[in-house]
Amino acid sequence: MSPGTLREHRWSVDRPNVLVIACSDGRLQEVTDDFLSNALGITRYDRFYAPGGAGALAATGRDFSRARHMREECRYLIELHQIARVVLLFHGPAETGPPTAVCADYRRKLPYASASAVRDRQNEDAHELSRSAREFAGDASIHFYRCEVDETGRATFVDLD
Repeated sequence: MSPGTLREHRWSVDRPNVLVIACSDGRLQEVTDDFLSNALGITRYDRFYAPGGAGALAATGRDFSRARHMREECRYLIELHQIARVVLLFHGPAETGPPTAVCADYRRKLPYASASAVRDRQNEDAHELSRSAREFAGDASIHFYRCEVDETGRATFVDLD
């Protein structure tokens, strides 16, 4: 290809039936795509990326208005696009991981919490979201994972279901 020439891509009228809700943290883009493709077999999916990822749907302290709005947006996409499966992702450091891997949205919501406390809160949020899934996911199946970054920078996805 010559400079300035774009590769042709094909648009399809068929929508994917999977929605991925993940944090907008760009440091996770490649590892998330790899996990979805190689571990879950998902290559076509709708994206709902926002600070906090799955945590954006949870009030976590005082974010009731934002959580309600994000759930409404999620429900809208699921109904409009006829989504059958929702993958909800959290992220943060593993037990020995770097503090800089803590999700910035959780750091905003829980400014004085340790990485361990944030991980515990994400687990609580996943359980709470699981209990209220019909509110934002309708009849779609939901699956929770957390991307954990260790001290070497290796990212591992942990099943929270």
